[in-house]
Amino acid sequence: MNSNTAIASVLLAAILTNNMVLSKFLGICPFLGVSKKTGTAFSMSVAVTLVMVVSTAVTWPIYHFILAPDYTYLETIVFILVIAAIVQLIEIVLKRYIKPVYNALGIYLPLITTNCAVLGITMLNITNGLGFVQSLFNALGAGLGFMLAMLLFSGVRERLEMADIPEFLKGLPITLIAASLVSLSFLGFAGIGG
Repeated sequence: MNSNTAIASVLLAAILTNNMVLSKFLGICPFLGVSKKTGTAFSMSVAVTLVMVVSTAVTWPIYHFILAPDYTYLETIVFILVIAAIVQLIEIVLKRYIKPVYNALGIYLPLITTNCAVLGITMLNITNGLGFVQSLFNALGAGLGFMLAMLLFSGVRERLEMADIPEFLKGLPITLIAASLVSLSFLGFAGIGG
């Protein structure tokens, strides 16, 4: 398998087969909390994708050139600190230059710091033994997969707002049912890889 095919495989697997939200069930908080409107879901997804790629670009060298092999037990703490710093930087930039996006994301922007999908992708890159370039494409694919899940689910939720739903299912119950059906639809991709 040549390097372009390997990178394409990593990218597509991260988007579809190994989708962080719908297959690995990481990043559920923003998935349920920010998916009411497509615009907000898109903005959040772009921010998460950016944080995933930048975090991977920073954490991969830190792990391989500083932590490995003697200080690997510090991986989680160091990665969380790096992600928190990156999110703070992005928050400052958005607040200063892209105020509408900053206002639309509200409380969810600082929550990217604790988004387990962001930490998960940085740690999975190390665990799976991916090289630097493959890790970047895996992070990009994970972000695009997050975006796909968010946009699909925001479309479903916008349709649910107009649907005639029984009173006992309104709110969280119908949201969780819809989320499980969207997640179930991604199980079909798991069979593609063999």
